Amino acid sequence: MLIIDAHAHIISPDERRYQPKDQPLRPPRGKASVEDLRREMRANGVTAVRAIQTLSFYGYDNRYLCDSAKANRGWMAGVCTLDPDDPHSPGLLRQYARDYGVRSLRSIPSPARNTFDDAGVRALWKTVADEGLTVDIFLMRLEMVESATKLLDDFRQLTVGFCHCMDLKPGPLLEPSLAAVCRLARYKNLYAKVDFIGTGTNRKYPCEDLHDACLKVIDAYGPERCVWTSCFPCDLWTPKITYGEHLRIFTEALPLKSEARKLIVGETARRIWFPELKAAG
Repeated sequence: MLIIDAHAHIISPDERRYQPKDQPLRPPRGKASVEDLRREMRANGVTAVRAIQTLSFYGYDNRYLCDSAKANRGWMAGVCTLDPDDPHSPGLLRQYARDYGVRSLRSIPSPARNTFDDAGVRALWKTVADEGLTVDIFLMRLEMVESATKLLDDFRQLTVGFCHCMDLKPGPLLEPSLAAVCRLARYKNLYAKVDFIGTGTNRKYPCEDLHDACLKVIDAYGPERCVWTSCFPCDLWTPKITYGEHLRIFTEALPLKSEARKLIVGETARRIWFPELKAAG
């Protein structure tokens, strides 16, 4: 079975070459490099990965992401994050795509105006379209849904990954957030990252407190529009479970049909982000 990790973060141990931002969020064990990620992938049979720019460690400095994506094109697709309030960001996105092979933009709301429906955000999405790239939308709060839908309405031709499905987790916001996530399934170009089981759970493996929510998202989008991700480094982002346990939730623990498992853990991601890889037999 083909396995693709659609969302992992990487941090270099060389802090002189790749300087962190002030007060970076550090993984507890400090193991978050490309080499550390590759070991986890090999140990768990993962073929390819999408590496996501680590805002919490580097801010908008994408140098480690770009260098890593260029050096590991055979199995890594880079996803950069840029400041939509910076007028230079569209040009940087073009440079990252052309010079380093970065394939996607992780889109955040305008920090200054607190909305996705903003000229700077739109300029980046237009650059994505012009360069033949894809978008990951970092939509994490209910109050941001309305502005996000305006972008989704206007860029229906783009492939859009849905980061963490609004960070679903047990608590008072679970039901309204889950309802919003499921309503967004009407956008047929939106692909749900169903990793919130690992990031949001209050329990150890198999994290059954979020199984029902995950199955509802899969039902709304269909497994052909859902993807597994590790959220590596797991000791930081999925502290209740390991990399392998997060994967086993989708290969073993959830009551899914075998075809749905294949789609979620690899085939959907292969089709939309790694078309150069062969489909699983």
